Amino acid sequence: MATFVRSGVTLHYVVEGRGPAIVLVHGFASSLRGNWGAPGIIDALSKTGRQVVALDCRGHGKSSKPHDPQSYAGSAMAQDVVALLDELDLAEVDLMGYSMGGAIAASLLVNQSKRLRSVILAGVGDGLLIEGPSRARSEAIASALEARDESSISGATPRAFRAFAEQQRNDLAALAAIHRARRERADPEAFRLVEKPVMILLGEGDTLVRGADELAARIPNVRYVKVPGDHLSAVLSPEFLNAVEAFLGDHSPVAASPGHL
Repeated sequence: MATFVRSGVTLHYVVEGRGPAIVLVHGFASSLRGNWGAPGIIDALSKTGRQVVALDCRGHGKSSKPHDPQSYAGSAMAQDVVALLDELDLAEVDLMGYSMGGAIAASLLVNQSKRLRSVILAGVGDGLLIEGPSRARSEAIASALEARDESSISGATPRAFRAFAEQQRNDLAALAAIHRARRERADPEAFRLVEKPVMILLGEGDTLVRGADELAARIPNVRYVKVPGDHLSAVLSPEFLNAVEAFLGDHSPVAASPGHL
C-alpha cells in the first residue's frame, strides 16, 4: 500500500498507468476507490495513456482519520495534494476534484496554478463564490454524523449526509471533525485571474450544487458541461467520463506512441 506522511497524518494513494499525470481528489465521505475506482475512471484514464494519481483525503479511505477539527483546518487538505505532487516528483499535473475535492481543486487552482496544466471542477458550482456553508448548517451535519440515535436527526440534508457516510463505512467522528473545521476556501475574486483551462462538470439533476453559471462567468478560460445524473450518480454516467477525456484531449493531449495511436 503506497503511503506518505505529512504533519503526522498518513495519506494513502495509488498510481496507475504512464504518461501525463492527472491527480484525482474525491468527495466528502467517499474515497479514491468509491469516487474514482469503482466507477472505472482510474482504469479508463490510465488506458488512454495517462498516469492517474488518486489519494484518500485525510479522514477518508485508508488514510489517517484524526478526530480533531484542527487537523483539517485552513489549507491542510489542499496542502496534502501539494505534498503528494512533491512525493512523486510531479512538477505539473492535470487536476480533477469532485464535490469536496472540487473545492480543494479550486483552492489549488488559485493558489498553486504553476503546478497545474488544467483543472476540472466537478460537483461544485456557485457555492464556491460565497463564504461557505453556515456554521449552523455545518454543526447540524456534524451532529447528525455523531448522533447515536438516527431518529433524533432533523433535516433532510443532515440525514442524507449520515446515510451516505454510513453506506460508505466511514469513521463518522472524523467526518464530523471535518465539518467543524474552519477550512480555507478559494478567494472568489481570484477566479477572474485564472489563466489555466478549467472545466466545470455537473450533473443535470444535482440539487445539492444547483448550478455554476456565475462561477463559469467568472473564469476566463472555462468549459461548462452538464451530464446526466444527480450529485451522487453523475460520476457514474458515460457522459461524465466522455467529457473528462474530451477536455483533457484538448488541453493536455497524450503524445502518440505505438500503444496509443
